[in-house]
Amino acid sequence: MRAERRLKRGQTLVLGALSFLVLALMVTLSFNLSQALRAKISLQQHSDSLAYSMAVMEARALNYYAVTNRAIAASYVAMNSLHAYMAAASVTGEMMQAGSDNFSFIAFQEGLQCGSKKRKKHCRHAREAMQISREYSNAARSYARKARGLEGYFISSTDALDRMVDALHASQRQVHGRTREAVSDGMSHGLRALALFNAPGVSGLPGGLGSLNANELDCAVDGMECTGSVPSSSPRARAQVLTEISNATRPGWPANRAGLITDGVPWHLHPQFLDELRHQIPGDGTHEPKGHAGTAKTALGEARIHEKGQEAGNPGTTIAADEHGTMFNKWSHVFPGTSRYSARIWSDANGGGHSPGSAHSGNHRFEGVNAKAFKACASRGNCFMKFRANPDPRRDWGQPRVYSYVTQSLRMGDPAMAPWELNASGEVTLTHGEQGASKLTLAPGEGAGLSKALVYYHRFDNEDLRGGRSPEAGSGWREPPNLFAPYWRAKLHPMTSEEAERVLRAAGNSEAAQLVQGAQGLTL
Repeated sequence: MRAERRLKRGQTLVLGALSFLVLALMVTLSFNLSQALRAKISLQQHSDSLAYSMAVMEARALNYYAVTNRAIAASYVAMNSLHAYMAAASVTGEMMQAGSDNFSFIAFQEGLQCGSKKRKKHCRHAREAMQISREYSNAARSYARKARGLEGYFISSTDALDRMVDALHASQRQVHGRTREAVSDGMSHGLRALALFNAPGVSGLPGGLGSLNANELDCAVDGMECTGSVPSSSPRARAQVLTEISNATRPGWPANRAGLITDGVPWHLHPQFLDELRHQIPGDGTHEPKGHAGTAKTALGEARIHEKGQEAGNPGTTIAADEHGTMFNKWSHVFPGTSRYSARIWSDANGGGHSPGSAHSGNHRFEGVNAKAFKACASRGNCFMKFRANPDPRRDWGQPRVYSYVTQSLRMGDPAMAPWELNASGEVTLTHGEQGASKLTLAPGEGAGLSKALVYYHRFDNEDLRGGRSPEAGSGWREPPNLFAPYWRAKLHPMTSEEAERVLRAAGNSEAAQLVQGAQGLTL
């Protein structure tokens, strides 16, 4: 009887020991599960913040392209204005020369009537007219010298603006390269600090996923090599875009000086010159320029300065300006003299030109708008960043997407800091007699975080900010994405299961990609 009681107490002890072991393992497992959940939440939060941060970097890069593209267009506008000023300076000598030609004609008419004593006054008028003609001619040479003295400053200023365009595009390329590097590894250019703060020990982006992000950024820029989007447009087509924008943003004076002329007088010229032209030299009579007009433009050639850029398909090979009109001199009783005058100046890859030659002293070089293929535009070529639109809504109309896939061990791996993991591997080995040994994993291994962000374009309007109380509310969404206005933004964005599968395969996680395949058509 006593032996039977001792046997029962021994069985109870074994069952109690097993129960305490199971309880201890359950407590350990619960601690490990809590640690894993906390680590997984932190990992996903880091993945979201990384995707968003990379998208913000891309949005800032695109906004920088927009601001610098405007600066490039402004450089061409400034070149137009310089050419307009130089044409206005050059036409002064031609206007004086036209007056000289007119008075030579008047002197000839007076001389024809200087044949008898009764007509001695015509002889006097002929001599006076020739004297006025000589004074006009002297003034013409003087103003031509003044214009020639300005041309050195004009050439250096135009060349500096041309070089500034190249410098601006070089900065765009530099920003693109650094942004591309950051979205490729998820660690460069300040992103490492994000990882250290959110999830110390987290991995960088897998190489395949980094290449996918870099390709998305490249596909947003027309001319960059990329896969999965529409082909790039030709350099000429891109040149036409910036040329049209530059010409459309010219101020009124270089674009059309006809509006500054009252009663035929070009009041944009210096008052002292106009007084000399109309009064001081000729004296009495009517002496006025007629039909005076002028313009400056980024054109297909100096002879095509008056063509409409959009209709002509203008790629902007030349910066040109002209100033022209007719000088009218009515003096005494003979027929008036009328002579046309004009001045034209242009800059192109062949050294440009200047008419009249008496006001010319050097070559005017201008590369042209977007003069080279995009890959060859690293240092020269006057290129710029143009948005590559895509008509496919599944490609978000060409707006770049940014993906994050990061991994990290969900256990601490140090029993001194996390005793509930028991050991560095988080595993225990159980031996059960002849049945052998088995392993029990108490702490999970590696976890992963997957996220997507979208870089999108939206110009806020006043009605957007007021809450949409008018029919025009939300009109900011109607403006298509472009790289001429800095309204690029970033946001976290859902992804389709098909997209998630592609991202997971790019990240090298084929098992997860196969699981996602079974959820086709769902939004994650």
